Amino acid sequence: MQLAQVIGEVVATMKDANLIGTKLLILQPIAASGEASGRTLVALDSVGAGVGEHVFFVRGREAAFPFYPAEPPTDASIVGIVDYWDVV
Repeated sequence: MQLAQVIGEVVATMKDANLIGTKLLILQPIAASGEASGRTLVALDSVGAGVGEHVFFVRGREAAFPFYPAEPPTDASIVGIVDYWDVV
């Protein structure tokens, strides 16, 4: 899992039928320090996150698991909203 900040939304009127009813969000991966780390990406939202929130997401085959039994064509999904984190 990786940390990210939601920085935007994607609206697509034409998309794969397995994506109908799912929200697409733009993520900026971040390091534990809170600084941007890596390229932005689009991820499916499985938890109701919104712009400005910090989230954690998964990549790869596991990204479709929160939508079971559906199998949307995705390689990144948001699986949690972060309340806070503490780096010691």
